[in-house]
Amino acid sequence: MRLLDALQYPLPIGGIVSILHRASGVMMAVLLPLIIWLFDTSVTSEISFDRFASAFTAGIGFVPGILVKLVVLGLIWAYLHHAMAGVRHLWMDATHQVTKEFGRSSAIATAVASIGLTVVLGAKLFGLY
Repeated sequence: MRLLDALQYPLPIGGIVSILHRASGVMMAVLLPLIIWLFDTSVTSEISFDRFASAFTAGIGFVPGILVKLVVLGLIWAYLHHAMAGVRHLWMDATHQVTKEFGRSSAIATAVASIGLTVVLGAKLFGLY
């Protein structure tokens, strides 16, 4: 019964960013084999780079190219969010700025910056520019 009571309270933006920081770290750890394969395939030779590039159009095995792009877009967000939230935490630790106001404003800045950069890089990934 107490868990249901706890779910009634809204989570502040700092809490949401903190949970997403952990989730993005788990996402990158789980997808590390894909990251290593993508990097290895992209730098080994010209032939393997062509295989790397075709993964985004033709796909990988039975996985269609659009799904590969969506997974890579998720990885882009995870990396950007995890890095920015990590810098946020380091800044708060180094400067001892652990006030409610700074936590809220830095969480908003982290979320906006990571989502904004993900949109820009996602537009490039999907060929919009």
